[in-house]
Amino acid sequence: MTKRLVRIFVPPKSAMQSGRAGTRHWVAEFAPAEPPRPDPLMGWAGSGDTARQIRLRFPTKEAAIAWAESHGHAWEVEEPKPPAFRPKSYADNFRFGRPENWTH
Repeated sequence: MTKRLVRIFVPPKSAMQSGRAGTRHWVAEFAPAEPPRPDPLMGWAGSGDTARQIRLRFPTKEAAIAWAESHGHAWEVEEPKPPAFRPKSYADNFRFGRPENWTH
């Protein structure tokens, strides 16, 4: 297998649900070797790069880096951003001096 660039990252939270399932592991995937090209018949984007379909899951960032180095691949790590938590209170909907009007 040729030496390729491997991207190591934590997958983001799904926008479809509020849970954090699937975001507790690290993923290693290969960077694209060629740009996608449209299929002449259907117009779908495709590529001859089959390694792009491979996604490996690891319990830690160090395990993913060790795998990439053991196979001789160059790697780059994208550190996860800390989640932005803004505390909310239901009572703030009814507080005095609220900047916008409260209506039903």
